[in-house]
Amino acid sequence: MFVIDPRSKAPLYEQLAQQLRWQIAMGFLAGDEPLPSVRQLSAELGINPNTIQKAYRLMEQEGLIYTRPGRGNFVAPEVSELRRQQQDAQLARARKEMEAAREMGIPEDRMEALLRKVYES
Repeated sequence: MFVIDPRSKAPLYEQLAQQLRWQIAMGFLAGDEPLPSVRQLSAELGINPNTIQKAYRLMEQEGLIYTRPGRGNFVAPEVSELRRQQQDAQLARARKEMEAAREMGIPEDRMEALLRKVYES
């Protein structure tokens, strides 16, 4: 589920938090879904439980997860809205790029073929 690179310049807790953000943004983790326990993730990744807790605290401060004492950490229910906003932003960027391609004279059939190829892969 998570891959931590101890040789990376990024701190371990930030690597974990970044991967959590990505999984939430991509919809792999849904609102109110439980996250692995600190103890479980520590054993799985072979890193200090305090590092896991630091990543979870950071994510909680960002509003992406919440803690239920005695129950664990969960993805915030509002992540669906965050994901929608990110999708809208990505679509706006794609639209801008397609408009630029059209202005450069790239034929519509070539753009359609490229879109099909992207979605087929």
